[in-house]
Amino acid sequence: MDYALFFQRLVDGLGQGAIYASLALALVLIYRATGLINFAQGEMALFSTYVTWMFWDRGWPVVAAIAASMVLSFVGGGAIERLIIRPVGEVRSHALPIVIVTIGLLLALNELAGWIWGSEGRTFPRVFGTGAFTVGDVAVTYQTVGVLCVLAVEVFLLFLLFQRTKLGLAMRAVTSNAESSRLVGIRFGRVLMFGWGLAAAVGALAGSLYASQLATLDRAIMLQLLVYAFASATLGGFDSPLGAVVGGLVVGVVTVMAGGYVSWIGDDLKLAAAFVLILVVLLVRPQGLFGRPQVERV
Repeated sequence: MDYALFFQRLVDGLGQGAIYASLALALVLIYRATGLINFAQGEMALFSTYVTWMFWDRGWPVVAAIAASMVLSFVGGGAIERLIIRPVGEVRSHALPIVIVTIGLLLALNELAGWIWGSEGRTFPRVFGTGAFTVGDVAVTYQTVGVLCVLAVEVFLLFLLFQRTKLGLAMRAVTSNAESSRLVGIRFGRVLMFGWGLAAAVGALAGSLYASQLATLDRAIMLQLLVYAFASATLGGFDSPLGAVVGGLVVGVVTVMAGGYVSWIGDDLKLAAAFVLILVVLLVRPQGLFGRPQVERV
């Protein structure tokens, strides 16, 4: 066995998995706040990534462009919850209409991005440069180190938010029991709006890092990223931020290893490996590795 090649693929998988984990975190944030899966999360990230590109194309430093896009995405995510999601939820008590709305939002944002920026591909800057260093026979790119560090900072900040702030505790209370949280004075609507805004900002960061890794941006790239993020959240558990992180890293490593060691998979069928992973997890452990099983009283 070529151990250098194995560790090279392991490092590459962790670098990709960190980006999958970042978007999976956005999916988990909305699921924990509303109990719903936002199918438009990938296209929200796409639109935000185009905003990042727009600022960079006008001469902004790429880090400043990403920060500005995250701020605007936070505002946009909150507006989507307030103006689109909440009215549907108030009229319809079932989850299906909201799911349909998020699918419609996916299509609308993709078409809107094409209408504003066109359908041709754009060159996207490398956030962490193109350099690399070697550890033994393994080449570790600055991009891989950078995205792993960004993911670690995300996890740390979210930990502080949920464990050390009143707003984070309010979000946990809404997730645990929405009706009881209303009775104790928590402003349920504001918490949901903040949750959507936070998820949109995290998604904007994930989208920008993904486009930076590819060094290109077009309307189709986020659909693939969304599938990997779904696989990550399914593996880790949709109600567990830690599970989203672990799931993302595992999915990144598994897909890279599968593409490298299984000849008939290669680069073309790595996405199929993510679908198989989703199916296996749903059959064996539907709540995911870190998720809590749903217990209902009869």
